[in-house]
Amino acid sequence: MDGDFRTEFTRAPGALKQHPALVLNADYRPLSYYPLSLWPWQEAVKAAWLDRVDIVAVYDEVVRSPSTVFRIPSVVVLKDYVKPQKRVAFTRFNLFLRDEFRCQYCGAKGDLTFDHVVPRASGGVTSWQNVVAACSPCNLKKGSKALHRTGMALRKPPRQPAAEELRNMGRKFPPNHLHEAWMDFLYWDAELEA
Repeated sequence: MDGDFRTEFTRAPGALKQHPALVLNADYRPLSYYPLSLWPWQEAVKAAWLDRVDIVAVYDEVVRSPSTVFRIPSVVVLKDYVKPQKRVAFTRFNLFLRDEFRCQYCGAKGDLTFDHVVPRASGGVTSWQNVVAACSPCNLKKGSKALHRTGMALRKPPRQPAAEELRNMGRKFPPNHLHEAWMDFLYWDAELEA
């Protein structure tokens, strides 16, 4: 084998890692906003080849097989509608998303953990209604004391979010990279501000 061929062969796949495809449901809405529903280019090509998606937009780059040249999809639409989940899983990520990635005591961003408003030592349960995002300093300050004994206050009362509410909250946190082909499909269903 020629040395240039090997170099080109091994470098090309790494360059293609930067080409994810935005995945839209059959109603042309993203499956999720945060995290944004993206597939690696390999999954998008495979789904298109198996006729599970329609390709709406493509990148300039192509992938080749011995008999086929295929432009890499940048936006794909599922042929079958995926019904959004009604129930919101109680996870650390969803809790932070509900609280907009801010401490519910002081409003700080970053270095978040979670805190039981009614401490577990006092019979508090781990639930949507009793757990909030908290920065480490506030969590340490509150400790296992009741909220009214600390002089601290919650920014908003904790509650279980609806699935649609959490999806809409995710729109406030766009990913670091948005390809220009995606912009036509991301915010058509967002409510306009007056």
